[in-house]
Amino acid sequence: MVVLDATIVNIALPSAQETLGMTDTDRHWVITAYALAFGGLLLLGGRVCGAIGHRRAFAIGLVGFALASALGGAAGNTGTLFAARAGQGVFAALLAPAALSLLILTFTDGRERAKAFGVFAGVGAGGAALGVVAGGLLTEYATWRWCLYINIPMTAIALIGVPLVLRDRPGGNLRGLDVPGVLLSAAGLVFLVYGFTRAEPHGWGDPTVLAPLIGGVLLLALFVLVEARTRHPLLPLRILFHRVRGTAFVSVFLMFAAMFGFYLFVSYYTQTILGYSPVKAGMTLLVNAVSTTVGALLIAGRLHRRTAPDVLIAGSLLSSAAGMLILTQLEVGSSHVFAVYLTPSMILTGIGLGCLLATATNTATVRLDPAEAGVASAAYNTVQQVGAAFGTALLNSIATSVTTSYLEDHGNGTDSVSAGTVQGYTVALWAAFGILVGGALLVGLLSRGGSRTSRPEAVVETTR
Repeated sequence: MVVLDATIVNIALPSAQETLGMTDTDRHWVITAYALAFGGLLLLGGRVCGAIGHRRAFAIGLVGFALASALGGAAGNTGTLFAARAGQGVFAALLAPAALSLLILTFTDGRERAKAFGVFAGVGAGGAALGVVAGGLLTEYATWRWCLYINIPMTAIALIGVPLVLRDRPGGNLRGLDVPGVLLSAAGLVFLVYGFTRAEPHGWGDPTVLAPLIGGVLLLALFVLVEARTRHPLLPLRILFHRVRGTAFVSVFLMFAAMFGFYLFVSYYTQTILGYSPVKAGMTLLVNAVSTTVGALLIAGRLHRRTAPDVLIAGSLLSSAAGMLILTQLEVGSSHVFAVYLTPSMILTGIGLGCLLATATNTATVRLDPAEAGVASAAYNTVQQVGAAFGTALLNSIATSVTTSYLEDHGNGTDSVSAGTVQGYTVALWAAFGILVGGALLVGLLSRGGSRTSRPEAVVETTR
């Protein structure tokens, strides 16, 4: 639900805009309101999970998410829809760390833990692709409102299972809440995500982009300083700066930065160049979703006890990089695109994504106290959100600038527009390829000088 709702409304947005009389200037808030609330409040959500109990937080998050979805589906004006999407983000910030924390606390055996995180990674990664498919189907055969209403029956099914979930004890209270840390982290993350969303249409040099980005970086730097001196920090820095955890966080950030731009370009390319319908374009991404599940469950699940985590992570990044490399060879006149280019690319990127998420989720959350599970889970989700926002903005701006430059040199004819668009995608995918290869090299550097283990369970709580 949490991942799906980040993408499901993308295809439904034109229909919603027409129904509610939304302006072109304001329509991005349907996406941005969710991203800002979710990304900005994740660390606070993780702290609340530990304070009230993860199972209780999970149930509250489910109910709140469903109510916000119902409000958005019934929205009669743009303000209500924007508020509902922000409400979804608020409860998602509670739901996401609660769900991951419950997995951490439930599955403590190494083999079971690997399987659980494999399923978790496969479902989460597949949610982004499924969102595109579901958005197209619901918009075409029902109404855009069902892109939000769909969360109500999903919530009902999940709530039925809540009594079966491990009951955990609250890990404290909110009386000693690190208020400065909450304010600085929330403001810093909101500024960063907002700056990234504005970079896409306005360019990185625009003052309305630079101001929030610089402000976000400064606020987060101040947050780190405050957390280092606070007796009961919102986010204990040892969670971030542990060598193995740090490697996992960095790799997830880079993978999401590359992959979310990849999803965007595949969706655009298949529809604008190949002429696929939104539903058919979404179905293309299902190849990636299935491969992600295979990578998480079958490959990472079998290798996690035999291969060092940093080797698995680096190999995962390189697998996805190989998938990106295939698509950089596309041209306007390429034939057999689905079989020769899209399918192998989807398989390689999916396997890489699945293997990385299963491994990184495990190594980022191993050997944590129950009270720290929530905030560590929140930090993990925060890295994903910021990486996705950054990558989408960066790669889309690269593609746009390359296409614009091409059209200035070759004119605006139909053939030139198609050629320029493909060239823009190609250069952006080369950038994504560079991000992934650079990430693999960085993982290798970070792993040097530390103990290499064949199992995440052997991670020790020491920092370099």
